[in-house]
Amino acid sequence: MPIYNKLVRDHIPDMIRLSGKGYQAEELSDEKYKEEAQKKLQEELNEYLSAETDEEALNELADILELLHALSNQHGASPEKLEEIRKEKARVRGGFDEKRFLVMVEDKK
Repeated sequence: MPIYNKLVRDHIPDMIRLSGKGYQAEELSDEKYKEEAQKKLQEELNEYLSAETDEEALNELADILELLHALSNQHGASPEKLEEIRKEKARVRGGFDEKRFLVMVEDKK
């Protein structure tokens, strides 16, 4: 019997049950949930980095986005608030669309 010990999407236990298999799951405290969501975010990031096709990459990015929404809630903000913060940072500092790579900055004399 495989042991997973990891955060899963809400419907995964139902899908396992409907497949006729048994499982053990538990509801996490807020503190433990945040810790496990951060681990899951790292897992999904690693899967994104190793994706070999655009389709795989987009699926992993969707998982990352889902986790960003969940974690924003854990930090007391809605996904909409997170998007507002993102937009304001983009307005002030720009986005990443221009593909700029900073090599160095001269020291003041």
